[in-house]
Amino acid sequence: MSDRIELRGLRVVALCGVLPEERERRQPFEIDLDVEADLSSAGRTDDLDETIDYGQLCADVEAVAEKEQFGLLERFAQRIAEVVLAEPKVDAVTVAIRKLRPPVPQHLESSGVRIRRTK
Repeated sequence: MSDRIELRGLRVVALCGVLPEERERRQPFEIDLDVEADLSSAGRTDDLDETIDYGQLCADVEAVAEKEQFGLLERFAQRIAEVVLAEPKVDAVTVAIRKLRPPVPQHLESSGVRIRRTK
């Protein structure tokens, strides 16, 4: 069974990129998480302790963005996946991360990656 908690549009600012200006100036990113876990007990009991605290997950992801620096979106997404998978009740996570101001001359709304990791 694979139930899912869906978190959409978490906005953070972070240092991520390989260009000199990307390594010095924080940029906006948007993150989506699909957190896979058995949610049946929470569904039966209506007890917050039986599910995953998505507020805490958001805080943990935000802390990664604030405290770490990345060259690649792939590494940024991997670190987020590692943090989410540290929650004991999580079986798997899909992380989608978008750079909202990619440094290209074309009109590009965002660039991003999507990864899925399991325990």
